[in-house]
Amino acid sequence: MVDVILLERVQKLGQMGQIVNVRPGYARNYLLPQKKALRATKDNLAYFETQRTQLEANNLQRKSEASDVAAKLEGLAVALIRQAGEGGQLYGSVAARDIAEAVTAAGFTIERQQIVLDRPIKTLGLHQVRVMLHPEVGVTVTANVAQSDEGARMQAAGINPLEQREEEEAAGEAPEPPAA
Repeated sequence: MVDVILLERVQKLGQMGQIVNVRPGYARNYLLPQKKALRATKDNLAYFETQRTQLEANNLQRKSEASDVAAKLEGLAVALIRQAGEGGQLYGSVAARDIAEAVTAAGFTIERQQIVLDRPIKTLGLHQVRVMLHPEVGVTVTANVAQSDEGARMQAAGINPLEQREEEEAAGEAPEPPAA
């Protein structure tokens, strides 16, 4: 295990300035290259203490900017057109990259690392997706996964296009009464 000083808040790990004990691979492959932490040596501790106010000020500024963007981004719905089977099961899945590209096309610049998918999106419908703009600021975006633009509009209005299609097919297949 390796001791590191956190330079920003890290989910499920700790706050800025904390010295935490993590596995060497996590520190070497994620925390250190992403500039989220420093190794906990005497020199780095002294450096962190001298830079603490600057780091906190930068963090506060980034957090306020993220809050401003979150206010504009809240409630955004993006449509993603995908091929799917009869039951609404997608051929493939919708990835964080796809959602990031759709949100960017809507006018907000975000990266795929900021998208938090709890589970893969493999069905048609409206899916709530978390976007972390800052370690302390998150917003929810709706991903409208449909087979066509018309299907996306119907889903946004609260109508399930698959059920509607089934009802239309059932109504069309009903035998006509004999003419008297």
